Amino acid sequence: EVQLVESGGGSVQPGGSLTLSCIASGTTSPESDMAWYRRVPGLECELVSSIRSDGRTYYTDDVQGRFTIAQDNAKKTVYLQMNSLKPKDATVYYCATPRTSRHYSFSDYYVNCRNDYNYWGRGTQVTVSS
Repeated sequence: EVQLVESGGGSVQPGGSLTLSCIASGTTSPESDMAWYRRVPGLECELVSSIRSDGRTYYTDDVQGRFTIAQDNAKKTVYLQMNSLKPKDATVYYCATPRTSRHYSFSDYYVNCRNDYNYWGRGTQVTVSS
């Protein structure tokens, strides 16, 4: 079993920055991807960014150039640095990792939030408003 705990959410003005952190504990697989999802209308979650154990990353087009994902394997922590935040970025962000050792693919881009294919954190709220 894997436990994921997010932190770092909060309220910022448009153009501001936040850094989300996710600490993993339990029986984690060093080969599994780590990901950040965010809730979108329709009770779905959008894959915002993911990172492989070899460091390769994925970003959805909307955040490319503004968000940066990174991981510290020794600390079992994954980060999401979010710059130039926009009001449309405001939602709940979830940390996730697959329940089986695999890489995220296009079929993971939009999923039911907290589905059974992933371990999920409880989420952290990001608010962007002036």
